[in-house]
Amino acid sequence: MNELLDKNLSIVSLFGFVILLTLVEMYFSYAHDKKVYHGRDTWTNIYLMTVAFVINLTMKTGTFFLLDYFYHEFRFFEISNAFLYWTVLILAQDFLYWVLHATGHYVRLFWAMHVTHHSSEYFNLTTGFRSTVFEPLYRVFFYLPLALMGFNAFDILFAYLITQIYGNLVHTQAIGKLHPIIEYILVTPSHHRVHHASNVRYLDKNMGMVLILWDRMFGTFQEEIPGEEIRYGLTSQPEPGAVNIIFHELIALSDDVKKAPGWKNKIKYLFYPPGWSHNGESKTSKSLQKELIDQS
Repeated sequence: MNELLDKNLSIVSLFGFVILLTLVEMYFSYAHDKKVYHGRDTWTNIYLMTVAFVINLTMKTGTFFLLDYFYHEFRFFEISNAFLYWTVLILAQDFLYWVLHATGHYVRLFWAMHVTHHSSEYFNLTTGFRSTVFEPLYRVFFYLPLALMGFNAFDILFAYLITQIYGNLVHTQAIGKLHPIIEYILVTPSHHRVHHASNVRYLDKNMGMVLILWDRMFGTFQEEIPGEEIRYGLTSQPEPGAVNIIFHELIALSDDVKKAPGWKNKIKYLFYPPGWSHNGESKTSKSLQKELIDQS
């Protein structure tokens, strides 16, 4: 019980630190007229974070018990050494987050929910609060392998929250590129600026939470190019309004499925990458990037 209390206090302290940094960044943005923040956009971020928090809270019990059940009934092994236990847990959790995140970019059904996080045309610490609202409904299934590996539910959720806090901190324009070794190993603000850009060469890149090594390994890494202005947001921005931001891509997906000829095309709209179309009217990010390379 004391260990659980200590973990909760640590999370509260770290979250408080993120809030403090956000207020500092906000102050300097307005004080120096950096235009990094915009009032309506910031309030939208806070609103979407609140909605995601409520859904998270609602799902938390089910998430815990599902992880706990798989841990007690089906785990393959356990790691007794504490240092090795936490090292493997953090690395495995971070990799599985990369899988979850990549799925959110390359499978349109999941993109229709993840797109909310990318809908802001501004990039600051509150952008990290613009959560993928419906992710708590399916995220647990990506983390079940951790329970099978012998990690208990409390530790899985704790590791997730810690890495999420790190993930929030890289949503900033206040920090340039860091030391090359850090840039090679960790996700940095520079890497994550690329991730939130709508520039064609930057689409669907740098999907790691803590380690950028996964992107380097799987071919989704893109360095921030000096001198190339970053355009934040989506290639086609939705109409303003929190409800529309949450549901606009789900509605568009539903419309595409309805008009698609044949059930095979309907399934492809659900599970092929965003931008795929049965008649070639729209293009995926990979097709657009290939065209960009061919033109250069």
